[in-house]
Amino acid sequence: MDRVALVAFPGIRAFDVSVITEVWGADRTDRGAPAFDLRRVATDTTTPIPMRGGLSLLPDRTLTWLSRADLILIPGLDDHITPAPAPVLDALRRAHARGTTIAALCGGAFTLAQAGLLDGRRAITHWNLVDHLRTLHPHVTVVPDALFIEDDNIWTAAGTAAGIDLCLHLVRRTHGAEAAATIARSMVTAPFRTGTQAQFIEHPTPRADRDADTLAAVREHALRHLHEPLTVGDLAAHAGMSPRSFARHFTAETGSTPLRWLLDQRIAAAQKLLERTDLPMPEVARRAGFGSEVTMRQHFASRLATSPRAYRAAFSTASASASVSEEAGSNPIAR
Repeated sequence: MDRVALVAFPGIRAFDVSVITEVWGADRTDRGAPAFDLRRVATDTTTPIPMRGGLSLLPDRTLTWLSRADLILIPGLDDHITPAPAPVLDALRRAHARGTTIAALCGGAFTLAQAGLLDGRRAITHWNLVDHLRTLHPHVTVVPDALFIEDDNIWTAAGTAAGIDLCLHLVRRTHGAEAAATIARSMVTAPFRTGTQAQFIEHPTPRADRDADTLAAVREHALRHLHEPLTVGDLAAHAGMSPRSFARHFTAETGSTPLRWLLDQRIAAAQKLLERTDLPMPEVARRAGFGSEVTMRQHFASRLATSPRAYRAAFSTASASASVSEEAGSNPIAR
């Protein structure tokens, strides 16, 4: 059972506390999700931690419990300059020195920067705070448009909903895509989003609603036909646009190029097939739309730093006959 620590001190955001609690604090073992031991960690366990909106959080472990944690999570802050207590910063430095994975949501990056843990490392925060992070902590390499990013086992995420993305990703990398998808379905959210936070930065709305609806329909069409050799030209034709216009509008709406988005969907489809079925590798590659096992292996290596076979060995939950009877051309992602 993973031991997960939510680090609490005055000024943390209630939304991020709720996200962390929803992902790691709910028991979903009856649906096949892994079990987690989530603890609320603070300098002491007797003083409730105040949060905005009249809410408070009562810690159940002191900072010494961080030495037992497999994962340490830092919520965002209501005010990005909120100073963390010195004992918290010291405990985070010791945890990183031990090799514990540490993740900060939204403005939680400022807490890690206060501890000096982001000096010389890449990090991200809410798009509206990027310049503040650069100014206050000039030794941090701020990446302006990622949804989340990792450097030296330290994870940071962009604003608000990107914290959900990061939390689900951390579950995925430890327990596989199916575990993350189970939690995401329970939360009624997507198990992963493509693109960057550039798509959320304030700017005039570039397209009419009808165009957004058209692109949403194209994405749905692509998901139902991933096993086919789709091209940008095919998707553009389905949208009734020229390939150049389609690519421009698609990127403006999603923050991702059509080709990159398609690759993300194919990788996700292959992950699910590797987890849920015992299908041969060439068939997994075909159903996910890679065309060949060699191509699928190349993309797994470049995007996931592993091979399809190693991924299946780590995350497969399939029985010997699972899903083998599916129709050869069916959509590889269960809806």
